[in-house]
Amino acid sequence: MAYTVGQVAKVAGVTVRTLHHYDEIGLLSPSGRTSAGYRRYDDADLERLQLVRYYRELGFPLEEIAAIIDDPAASPAAHLRRQHELLTVRIKRLQEMVTAIEFAMEASKVNIQLTPQERFEVFGDFDPEEHEAEAEQRWGDTDAYRESNRRVSRYTRDDWLRNKAENEDWGRRIVALLASGAPADGPEARELAEEHRQIINRWFYECSYEMHTGLADMYLADERFTAHYENVAPGLAAYLNEAIHANAISRA
Repeated sequence: MAYTVGQVAKVAGVTVRTLHHYDEIGLLSPSGRTSAGYRRYDDADLERLQLVRYYRELGFPLEEIAAIIDDPAASPAAHLRRQHELLTVRIKRLQEMVTAIEFAMEASKVNIQLTPQERFEVFGDFDPEEHEAEAEQRWGDTDAYRESNRRVSRYTRDDWLRNKAENEDWGRRIVALLASGAPADGPEARELAEEHRQIINRWFYECSYEMHTGLADMYLADERFTAHYENVAPGLAAYLNEAIHANAISRA
């Protein structure tokens, strides 16, 4: 089947100008032309464009993408395996940031007594103090904010690394459960939702079921929360929201 440049742009979510540029640099040239000289793309062209889009999403420059996908020794299946490996590494990195991001956005001003080297070890490139002013504005007059601020002011590097490991383990299990197709209101998902609440209880503040469902609603209402969870696994924000609400109802 043949497609016009406009049809391909619409299906692939790119601009016509982008497709023209890809043609000009030899990255994606259409397989045919009409008698009037208009570009016509076939299914093989769309498959190549899909590979280009995947690698662009992973941050590869166009010149490197061309070299990768033109490698005669690499099959389409090999490209997919490589992309899967690269995405797995990215997901692991995102999961490592869960603790810092959730705390900074959910709880309170972060008063962490760590050296610069320790802060980098715990948080990497993420700086929780970037959200300090917003957290204080949103929750500064709450008991939860004051309690969380009191607790974290005493945490050491080893405390934060334990918290990080605990959240990473929980994150791996909730993502695996989502991938398995288990219902968000089922017993396994509710148990992980309760574990999520208990992690907040242990490390930051007493999180009631009412507060927990409020946080869950924010995962969908606040685009930053939604983007964070969707980057970890597509559908995770809504899945966790439903699981937390189901858990609160079942334990009420």
